[in-house]
Parts: sequence; C-alpha cells; structure tokens
Amino acid sequence: MAENVLIISGSPRIDGNSAMLCNAFAEGAVSAGHTVEKISLAGKKIGFCTACYSCRKGGCPQHDDAPEIIQKMLEADIIVLATPVYFFTMCAQLKALIDRSVMVYPNISGKKFYYLMTMAETDENAFTGTIEALRGFVECCKNSQECGMICVPGVYEKGAINGNPALEKSRIMGANC
Repeated sequence: MAENVLIISGSPRIDGNSAMLCNAFAEGAVSAGHTVEKISLAGKKIGFCTACYSCRKGGCPQHDDAPEIIQKMLEADIIVLATPVYFFTMCAQLKALIDRSVMVYPNISGKKFYYLMTMAETDENAFTGTIEALRGFVECCKNSQECGMICVPGVYEKGAINGNPALEKSRIMGANC
C-alpha cells in the first residue's frame, strides 16, 4: 500500500552527509510506490518556541516556516527525521521544529518514524543522546512507532559519506518502509 512519506533533513548543509542519506531513503521509498516529500530545514526560518502558549488560543505569533512543515507532519504516514549529531544531540534546526510542534504534537499520532544520523565522531556511543531525544519526541506522538534508524559515524566533510554502505542501507530501508 502506498503511503505518504515526509523526510525532514535537519542539516544546515543542503547537500551534506545526512541529506545524502535522506536522498537514498527517498529513492527507495519512491521505488516502492510511496509518495515522498523531502524538506530541508537549511534556509528555512524556524524560530524557537518561547513557551507563550498562544498556539493553544489560536495560533503562534511567530510567522515562519514551522506551521507549514508541522502540518505536513500531521498529513504524513511516515516521518523520517535526519540530523547531523552536534555535541551528542540533534542539530538545532531539527530541535527547534520538534519543540514548535508543541502546538499539535498530540495529533501527530499513528505515524511510523525513521531516524537518519551522521556525525564526525567515530565513537558510536556519541549517538545515544540523539537517539534518546528522538525517541522522547516519538513517545509523545500517540500510537506512533520507531521503525528503523541508520547511524553513520566518522563522516564530517561534505560528501564524506560517498561510498559508505549506509547509503544503500538507507535506500533499502526506504524501499521497505
């Protein structure tokens, strides 16, 4: 059955290593007949949540790209969250978007989530903070489930992931999502 796949690339580099994982996942998902949209947060304006809770009274006072992206999250069947790992957690762009979902996160329900992560660090234990943070978000999304993740250590420079078997793993994961 064809599903609606939303891939959110948190990297500030449009064609960075985690973005390349996103592209491979998208190729696989398209080959399986899914509808795929990839959103790069690079260049998007997403303010951080100020905890004003105006969203509960009708709308966020910030006029930026977050509401449109969050609406797409509500409409998706499958959500892929991709991020480079900085200081043992996700990049600020993705974290800001997740925090802004406070306005609707109870309605982000019944979703399948996949995580794609890259980092310069070679010690795979450094992924732990990012994994736990993403799991914490998904746990708040009722009846949603983590369906897979790919973690690629030791890639820093743009394009360093070229030739890495993780690209094919991401393509296969997308084809089987």
